[in-house]
Parts: sequence; structure tokens; C-alpha cells
Amino acid sequence: MSISVKNISKSYGEVQAVQDISFEVKEGEIFGLIGPDGAGKTTLFRILTTLLLADSGEATVDGKDVVKDYIDIRNHVGYMPGRFSLYQDLSVEENLEFFATIFGTTIEENYELIKDIYVQIEPFKKRRTGTLSGGMKQKLALSCALIHKPKVLFLDEPTTGVDPVSRKEFWHMLKRLQEKGITILVSTPYMDEAALCDRIALIQDGKILEVDTPENISKRFPKKLYNVSSDNTYQLIQDLKLYESMHSVFPFGEWVHYADSDKDFNPIDLQNYLEEKKHTNITIALTEPSIEDTFMELSS
Repeated sequence: MSISVKNISKSYGEVQAVQDISFEVKEGEIFGLIGPDGAGKTTLFRILTTLLLADSGEATVDGKDVVKDYIDIRNHVGYMPGRFSLYQDLSVEENLEFFATIFGTTIEENYELIKDIYVQIEPFKKRRTGTLSGGMKQKLALSCALIHKPKVLFLDEPTTGVDPVSRKEFWHMLKRLQEKGITILVSTPYMDEAALCDRIALIQDGKILEVDTPENISKRFPKKLYNVSSDNTYQLIQDLKLYESMHSVFPFGEWVHYADSDKDFNPIDLQNYLEEKKHTNITIALTEPSIEDTFMELSS
């Protein structure tokens, strides 16, 4: 295993940041840690990159213990924190040279590894980093995390605040890095990005809810799921919550996702109920559960 986490816990005073967390990441896979802000993702990343000591449990990265072998781990992993942390007053080229020097290498020595990413910002290599767009900063940060040719890459919410086009490009870059044998552990609050991982761990309130492939997690939603809509979405949600056999209700884009607790549920009965509540242009259609549906189910 490239990463092994066993019963890791960490508290800040009375706040339990991560609680008895265990999972494994296989060599060469993209593994996603999926959860909202405050779920414990960053705390776990800091433990695995040797920046923070856990209160209990043990973990290894590339076969090395995060406590005993912390220096070795730091030399062989790349870490891109959630908050942009490069030097804003240095140019693009100066930032990259700085990080290469720290690891005793040069841009030229490992240029082939970052080439696909760096060529997109190389025309701006003399520009100060603080003047770059969010997408450009993201590419530079990834290049700096890769410049020493790490075996394992940690990416803590790398696409937060980045436009949709740059997010899509970023994931294409990750797939190309995976083809080069790099193990990638990425955290994200975006459920559409979760579907791009080989396997994912759903995390909420410092606890792992489930670990599996995105497809298998989607299939674990326990009920039939329906897309429901009407002319008044807000009132629709309120009325669905009051339906006698309601199992779960939450907004999902232009729809409201509804699941019923009655195994003999008939959508026509729900249609009649909503009509009695004066809803118009009602649509009720069976749909496939997503990762987000399962996450909401497990965290409720």
C-alpha cells in the first residue's frame, strides 16, 4: 500500500478533528477524501505529510512511518495545501527554482514531469505570482509540488475557488500524472470531482462514513430516488417534508430529490398530495442516486 492509516485521532482542546480514522490507498491510484469544510480533511493531510502529530493511531506513507521517518517522507512526497502558499512577490520562475533548490534538484532535471502543466504558464514565467489568475496559480502550485519527482502527491482542496474550465483541466492533468505512476490523495468538497477518483472515502465530523469506488457508493443509497419539481420549489420542499411516508428530501440543482420510506410507494399518491397543496406543473420521475445522495443519507 502507498498510504496506510490506522485508527488516527486528533483533537484540538474539546474539538475532535479526526476520530479513529482508517483507510488504505493503493499504489498508483487517485484516492479522494470527500467532505464539507470542517470535516477533518486538512487535519488528516497535515498528519500524513508530517506537519502535525496525531494523538493516537499510526500511519505510513510509501512504507515509511509518519513519525519515525518524517524527514524521508518530506523528501519523497509533494504537498499542495488548500490555501495558496507560494511567494506572491517572486516570479513564476523564481518560485519554481526556489522549490527545486530546497529539494536539491533543478527545473531542467525534472522538467519532463511538469512539462504538460508548466508549458501553460511558462509564457508568464517572469510575472509576479501575486498577479496570476486562480487557474494559473493552481498550475504553478502543482508544478512546485512536483518539481522533486515525488512518489505520493497530496492535494488539499486544490480546485476550491477555481473556475469550472480550470477545474476540468486540472483533473486532466491529474490523470496524466497517474499514468506516470504517482499516487494521488486529493481532498475536495465537490461531489462531481469525487466521481473522477478510483476510490473515495466520505468524511463528516472527523469520521469516515464509507470507503469504496464512486460507483459502488452511489449504489448504496437504500431507497428508490425521485426527481420532483413544481412551480414553487421552496414550498415544494416544505410540503414534501410533511408527507407522511417521507424518508428524505433535499434540493439537487433544478430538482428536489425525494425518497420514500414505504416499500409500496406509489408516485401517483404523491402527485395527488402535491396537487391538494396547490402545486402546479408537477414532475415526479425516477432517477439514479449519486455520491451526494449517499453522502447525505449517511451523514443524516
